[in-house]
Amino acid sequence: MTRLIDVSHAIEDGTVTYPGLPAPVICDFLSREASKAQYAEGTSFHIGRIDMVANTGTYVDAPFHRFEEGRDLAELPLESIADLPGRVVASDAPAIGPEVFAGLDLNGCAVLVHTGWDRHWGRADYLSGHPFLTEEAAGFLLEAGAALVGIDSLNIDDTRTGSRPVHTTLLGADIPIVEHLTNLAALPPEGFRFHAAPVKVRAFGTFPVRAYAVVD
Repeated sequence: MTRLIDVSHAIEDGTVTYPGLPAPVICDFLSREASKAQYAEGTSFHIGRIDMVANTGTYVDAPFHRFEEGRDLAELPLESIADLPGRVVASDAPAIGPEVFAGLDLNGCAVLVHTGWDRHWGRADYLSGHPFLTEEAAGFLLEAGAALVGIDSLNIDDTRTGSRPVHTTLLGADIPIVEHLTNLAALPPEGFRFHAAPVKVRAFGTFPVRAYAVVD
């Protein structure tokens, strides 16, 4: 029997996703009570408003996020972010190298790196000391034919410096990145399809997704 497994975080008012970036502000544009004056008796609607930066919650990075001439969200082919064969690769290393992926058939796959860092989500310790991929791991994934790479931590790169070699390598090759995944422990190592489609926004390189897996 087919199961759908959610691997994305919920976005709430005040949720901090990344240090230095503002939390989303979620409020009413038209409250249910105020709407009653505009409709027939017994009829009401709610229209919400959200003010947030694009890097909020679980989100996908398109090449435009890193490269001015790269594909933006509206130009991402659906085939690059939806209905991809998935592989989960687990590691508890702070710096995840290519050896973790050695011997696996990753060609055309969404490679999801399960570190368990999502257990800190919503707490201050989520925002520093996170596990990340090394530049060598990114090069290996590129050569292995990965179609998308995701991770359940703060950033796929080491953020202690201003260099972002993993973003540079993967997005430079039109390989989307999904960060801040969660619940990867609920997925099998393989044999599922992965989906992480964002809103189709032009001149944007990042946006939240409802990431999920379809498991047969």
